[in-house]
Amino acid sequence: MQVILLERVAKLGHMGEVVKVKDGFARNFLLPNHKALRATEANKAKFERDRSSLEAKNAENRKAAEDEAKLLDGKIYVLIRQAGESGQLYGSVSPRDIADAADAQGAHINKNHVHLTAPIKSIGIYTVEVAPHPEVTITVQINVARSVEEAAAQARGDVLTGNAADRAEVRDAAQALFDQAQADNAAEEEGVELPKEKKARAKKQAEKAE
Repeated sequence: MQVILLERVAKLGHMGEVVKVKDGFARNFLLPNHKALRATEANKAKFERDRSSLEAKNAENRKAAEDEAKLLDGKIYVLIRQAGESGQLYGSVSPRDIADAADAQGAHINKNHVHLTAPIKSIGIYTVEVAPHPEVTITVQINVARSVEEAAAQARGDVLTGNAADRAEVRDAAQALFDQAQADNAAEEEGVELPKEKKARAKKQAEKAE
Protein backbone atom coordinates (compact mmCIF):
# COMPACT_ATOMS: atom_id res chain seq x y z
CA MET A 1 0.00 0.00 0.00
CA GLN A 2 1.19 3.53 -0.77
CA VAL A 3 0.63 6.17 1.92
CA ILE A 4 1.34 9.86 2.49
CA LEU A 5 3.23 10.41 5.74
CA LEU A 6 1.68 13.04 8.02
CA GLU A 7 4.80 13.11 10.22
CA ARG A 8 8.30 11.72 10.22
CA VAL A 9 8.31 7.95 10.72
CA ALA A 10 11.61 6.26 11.52
CA LYS A 11 13.04 4.18 8.65
CA LEU A 12 10.20 5.31 6.35
CA GLY A 13 10.48 9.01 5.60
CA HIS A 14 9.45 12.56 6.44
CA MET A 15 6.16 14.40 6.40
CA GLY A 16 4.65 14.66 2.93
CA GLU A 17 6.57 11.76 1.44
CA VAL A 18 4.68 9.05 -0.41
CA VAL A 19 6.04 5.64 0.59
CA LYS A 20 5.10 2.02 0.02
CA VAL A 21 4.47 -0.09 3.12
CA LYS A 22 2.98 -3.45 3.98
CA ASP A 23 -0.81 -3.42 4.13
CA GLY A 24 -0.89 -4.72 7.70
CA PHE A 25 1.53 -2.05 8.94
CA ALA A 26 -0.58 0.65 7.33
CA ARG A 27 -3.93 -0.65 8.59
CA ASN A 28 -2.78 -1.58 12.10
CA PHE A 29 -0.40 1.28 12.87
CA LEU A 30 0.01 4.18 10.43
CA LEU A 31 -3.62 4.87 9.52
CA PRO A 32 -5.33 4.40 12.93
CA ASN A 33 -2.61 6.50 14.64
CA HIS A 34 -3.06 9.32 12.10
CA LYS A 35 0.55 9.06 10.97
CA ALA A 36 -0.38 8.60 7.31
CA LEU A 37 -3.16 8.69 4.72
CA ARG A 38 -3.77 6.37 1.82
CA ALA A 39 -2.01 7.88 -1.18
CA THR A 40 -5.15 8.53 -3.23
CA GLU A 41 -5.42 11.57 -5.47
CA ALA A 42 -8.05 13.03 -3.15
CA ASN A 43 -5.82 12.58 -0.09
CA LYS A 44 -2.81 14.05 -1.90
CA ALA A 45 -4.86 17.16 -2.67
CA LYS A 46 -6.12 17.28 0.92
CA PHE A 47 -2.58 17.01 2.28
CA GLU A 48 -1.40 19.92 0.13
CA ARG A 49 -4.31 22.04 1.39
CA ASP A 50 -3.52 21.17 5.01
CA ARG A 51 0.30 21.16 4.73
CA SER A 52 0.82 24.54 6.40
CA SER A 53 -1.32 23.72 9.43
CA LEU A 54 0.22 20.24 9.72
CA GLU A 55 3.74 21.69 9.67
CA ALA A 56 2.80 24.31 12.27
CA LYS A 57 1.27 21.67 14.54
CA ASN A 58 4.32 19.43 14.09
CA ALA A 59 6.65 22.31 15.05
CA GLU A 60 4.55 22.98 18.16
CA ASN A 61 4.60 19.32 19.18
CA ARG A 62 8.35 19.08 18.54
CA LYS A 63 9.01 22.10 20.77
CA ALA A 64 6.94 20.55 23.58
CA ALA A 65 8.81 17.25 23.15
CA GLU A 66 12.19 19.01 23.28
CA ASP A 67 11.20 20.67 26.57
CA GLU A 68 10.08 17.29 27.93
CA ALA A 69 13.29 15.62 26.71
CA LYS A 70 15.47 18.09 28.64
CA LEU A 71 13.90 16.84 31.86
CA LEU A 72 14.33 13.16 30.95
CA ASP A 73 17.64 12.87 29.12
CA GLY A 74 20.17 10.79 31.05
CA LYS A 75 17.87 10.09 34.00
CA ILE A 76 18.15 6.79 35.88
CA TYR A 77 15.05 4.90 36.98
CA VAL A 78 15.15 1.96 39.37
CA LEU A 79 12.90 -1.07 38.90
CA ILE A 80 12.79 -3.67 41.68
CA ARG A 81 11.95 -7.11 40.34
CA GLN A 82 12.05 -10.71 41.54
CA ALA A 83 14.86 -12.75 39.98
CA GLY A 84 16.75 -15.97 40.48
CA GLU A 85 20.29 -16.29 41.83
CA SER A 86 21.70 -15.98 38.30
CA GLY A 87 19.92 -12.65 37.86
CA GLN A 88 17.28 -13.96 35.46
CA LEU A 89 13.98 -12.15 35.99
CA TYR A 90 10.74 -13.96 36.68
CA GLY A 91 9.19 -12.25 33.67
CA SER A 92 10.47 -9.23 31.75
CA VAL A 93 10.47 -5.43 31.87
CA SER A 94 8.01 -3.78 29.48
CA PRO A 95 7.70 -0.20 28.19
CA ARG A 96 4.77 0.27 30.57
CA ASP A 97 7.00 -0.75 33.51
CA ILE A 98 9.55 1.88 32.51
CA ALA A 99 6.85 4.54 32.12
CA ASP A 100 5.44 3.65 35.56
CA ALA A 101 8.91 3.85 37.14
CA ALA A 102 9.39 7.33 35.68
CA ASP A 103 5.94 8.41 36.88
CA ALA A 104 6.80 7.19 40.39
CA GLN A 105 9.78 9.54 40.40
CA GLY A 106 7.81 12.54 39.18
CA ALA A 107 8.54 12.33 35.45
CA HIS A 108 6.14 11.48 32.65
CA ILE A 109 7.00 9.04 29.88
CA ASN A 110 4.38 7.74 27.47
CA LYS A 111 4.81 3.97 27.21
CA ASN A 112 4.37 4.23 23.45
CA HIS A 113 7.46 6.43 23.30
CA VAL A 114 9.71 3.81 24.94
CA HIS A 115 11.72 1.87 22.36
CA LEU A 116 13.09 -1.44 23.60
CA THR A 117 15.36 -3.14 21.06
CA ALA A 118 15.08 -6.40 23.03
CA PRO A 119 13.14 -7.57 26.09
CA ILE A 120 14.84 -6.92 29.44
CA LYS A 121 14.98 -10.31 31.17
CA SER A 122 17.79 -10.03 33.71
CA ILE A 123 19.01 -7.61 36.35
CA GLY A 124 21.47 -4.94 35.30
CA ILE A 125 21.64 -1.39 33.99
CA TYR A 126 20.20 -0.76 30.53
CA THR A 127 20.22 2.26 28.25
CA VAL A 128 16.76 2.72 26.75
CA GLU A 129 15.72 5.04 23.95
CA VAL A 130 12.72 7.32 24.46
CA ALA A 131 11.19 9.31 21.59
CA PRO A 132 8.58 11.81 22.80
CA HIS A 133 8.35 13.04 19.19
CA PRO A 134 9.39 11.44 15.88
CA GLU A 135 12.16 14.06 15.57
CA VAL A 136 13.22 14.06 19.24
CA THR A 137 15.03 11.10 20.80
CA ILE A 138 16.82 10.82 24.15
CA THR A 139 18.05 7.98 26.36
CA VAL A 140 17.37 7.03 29.97
CA GLN A 141 18.99 4.36 32.10
CA ILE A 142 17.00 1.57 33.72
CA ASN A 143 18.52 -0.04 36.80
CA VAL A 144 16.79 -3.41 37.24
CA ALA A 145 17.60 -5.06 40.57
CA ARG A 146 16.21 -7.41 43.20
CA SER A 147 16.43 -4.81 45.97
CA VAL A 148 17.27 -1.17 46.59
CA GLU A 149 20.64 -2.30 47.97
CA GLU A 150 21.41 -4.24 44.78
CA ALA A 151 20.39 -1.26 42.67
CA ALA A 152 22.85 0.90 44.62
CA ALA A 153 25.60 -1.70 44.11
CA GLN A 154 24.94 -1.82 40.36
CA ALA A 155 25.02 1.98 40.23
CA ARG A 156 28.52 1.79 41.75
CA GLY A 157 29.57 -0.52 38.93
CA ASP A 158 29.14 -3.93 40.57
CA VAL A 159 27.98 -6.74 38.25
CA LEU A 160 25.56 -9.05 40.03
CA THR A 161 24.64 -11.60 37.37
CA GLY A 162 25.32 -15.30 37.80
CA ASN A 163 28.58 -15.35 35.84
CA ALA A 164 29.96 -12.47 37.87
CA ALA A 165 29.03 -14.25 41.08
CA ASP A 166 30.84 -17.36 39.89
CA ARG A 167 33.95 -15.32 39.10
CA ALA A 168 33.81 -13.69 42.50
CA GLU A 169 33.57 -17.10 44.17
CA VAL A 170 36.61 -18.32 42.24
CA ARG A 171 38.57 -15.19 43.18
CA ASP A 172 37.65 -15.62 46.84
CA ALA A 173 38.71 -19.28 46.81
CA ALA A 174 42.00 -18.44 45.12
CA GLN A 175 42.67 -15.67 47.64
CA ALA A 176 41.93 -18.05 50.51
CA LEU A 177 44.40 -20.61 49.14
CA PHE A 178 47.04 -17.92 48.71
CA ASP A 179 46.50 -16.61 52.23
CA GLN A 180 46.79 -20.14 53.61
CA ALA A 181 50.02 -20.74 51.69
CA GLN A 182 51.45 -17.50 53.02
CA ALA A 183 50.53 -18.53 56.55
CA ASP A 184 52.13 -21.95 56.05
CA ASN A 185 55.35 -20.34 54.76
CA ALA A 186 55.45 -18.01 57.74
CA ALA A 187 54.90 -20.90 60.15
CA GLU A 188 57.71 -22.94 58.57
CA GLU A 189 60.13 -20.03 58.79
CA GLU A 190 59.37 -19.80 62.50
CA GLY A 191 60.29 -23.45 62.94
CA VAL A 192 56.80 -24.92 63.12
CA GLU A 193 56.77 -28.42 61.63
CA LEU A 194 54.18 -28.74 58.85
CA PRO A 195 52.60 -31.91 57.43
CA LYS A 196 54.23 -33.10 54.18
CA GLU A 197 51.32 -31.99 51.97
CA LYS A 198 51.40 -28.48 53.43
CA LYS A 199 55.19 -28.32 52.92
CA ALA A 200 54.79 -29.23 49.27
CA ARG A 201 52.07 -26.64 48.77
CA ALA A 202 54.09 -23.94 50.53
CA LYS A 203 57.15 -24.75 48.39
CA LYS A 204 55.08 -24.54 45.22
CA GLN A 205 53.66 -21.18 46.22
CA ALA A 206 57.14 -19.88 47.05
CA GLU A 207 58.43 -20.97 43.63
CA LYS A 208 55.51 -19.15 41.93
CA ALA A 209 56.24 -16.01 43.93
CA GLU A 210 59.86 -16.06 42.71
